[in-house]
Amino acid sequence: MNPASITRLDLVLATPEMFLLAATCVILLGDLFLRDRDRWITFVLSLLTLAGVGWITAATGFTERTVGWHGTYVADPLSTLLKIVACGAVAVAFLYGHGYLQERRILKGEYYVLGLFALLGVMVLASANSLVTLYLGVELLALSLYALVAFNRDSGVAAEAAIKYFVLGSIASGALLYGMSILYGVTGSLELGVISNAALQMPAGQIGLLFGLAFIVVGVAFKFGAVPFHAWVPDVYHGAPTPVTLFLAAAPKLGSFALAFRLLAEGLGAVHATGWQDMITMVAVLSIIVGNVVAIAQTNIKRMLAYSTISHVGFILLGILAGTSQGYAAALYYTITYVIMSVGGFGMIILLSRKGFEADSLEDFKGLNARSPWFAAVMLMLMFSMAGVPPFVGFWAKLVVIQAVLDIGSLWLAILAVALSVVGAYYYLRVVKLMYFDEPTDKAALQGGGGAMRFVLSLNGLAVLALGLYPGLLLALCARVIP
Repeated sequence: MNPASITRLDLVLATPEMFLLAATCVILLGDLFLRDRDRWITFVLSLLTLAGVGWITAATGFTERTVGWHGTYVADPLSTLLKIVACGAVAVAFLYGHGYLQERRILKGEYYVLGLFALLGVMVLASANSLVTLYLGVELLALSLYALVAFNRDSGVAAEAAIKYFVLGSIASGALLYGMSILYGVTGSLELGVISNAALQMPAGQIGLLFGLAFIVVGVAFKFGAVPFHAWVPDVYHGAPTPVTLFLAAAPKLGSFALAFRLLAEGLGAVHATGWQDMITMVAVLSIIVGNVVAIAQTNIKRMLAYSTISHVGFILLGILAGTSQGYAAALYYTITYVIMSVGGFGMIILLSRKGFEADSLEDFKGLNARSPWFAAVMLMLMFSMAGVPPFVGFWAKLVVIQAVLDIGSLWLAILAVALSVVGAYYYLRVVKLMYFDEPTDKAALQGGGGAMRFVLSLNGLAVLALGLYPGLLLALCARVIP
């Protein structure tokens, strides 16, 4: 691209990304001159950067779809919402993980720098309007996550998880890139709008388009962690340090939704019924079944929540496969509510952990009510919400997705989703039973987390209740940003 052809509008559109990139580079260079005891400066600068990015995104947000950078970048209400929520999720992840990493003497500036670069990848995905921009966002996010998983260099389990993630992720990225190259060859364009128009004019069942679509669905399913491309999820969630697992469960899911929406809905919406709907249906059904059933057998809560994530991804894909504005809004609503619930769930694991002890077993939650009634109540709210128990927000998230599926006449999918939600409730309620009806194995007061973390974690638990009591606020916002 000729620098002389960059307009003022282009610069305004990409201001949040440019600010984030510049601030991250400053933090990276500044951290080189800090000692371990001064690492809190990097932490504070990272939070200030996230606050600045969120403010700039809200201030420069466009109420209507605006395309810039020669058709490769789009700013619209959807991208603005995804970026602001992603900034909030990353800030909470940094806050929850700071004390944990500091206690174990593994608090390094790379944790914050890699997290900010991963956020940049999510933001690029949210505003991508061409295949090249999408792939740039995917790889920027993925490479940052690979390094984050291996962040604790003294942990052999983390290194093994990172290698698995890297190898499988590279294969999935190759499949996605191959699918994109076929799309370019068939349609003659990299811009999503042009691809959509070209696909609309092609005959149903065009073999080249379907062939490329199959590889794209593989890439999208892997980034979500959906079955049958889910093998990395439990191993990575279990092997990575808990703050990294928390990070993985939050902002990257927003990036995965952006990838699926931009590619499938905007770029290939014309072949929804004749192309990708059946593929996504199979992936969604398998994810809900495998995620809920296998989670029952888990004794490690991080692995349990990993399989729980797979089942939640199945519900997100149910909304996407509907192919309607209501379905996309339901999928976005579910994605945001899942991020809120998952950061709280992993935050509770960090809270119960202390130096030399990882609270990653279900047994570690025994008798939590006797040790801390308030945080037992917070965990109860989070588990009930994930299970879809009213009046918590998770109930409404499942309800709107099932309603979107019913609106396209897929009664069997709705029945399956309801039945497996009942199955999934078992392993969530098992955590509640352990907290309230079993004797504690450790009667000491909770030692993990500082005052700021405990305050935010309390708000996190109350948020799933408040958003459940007033579901229309977030649901209306999601409906408004979907074109």
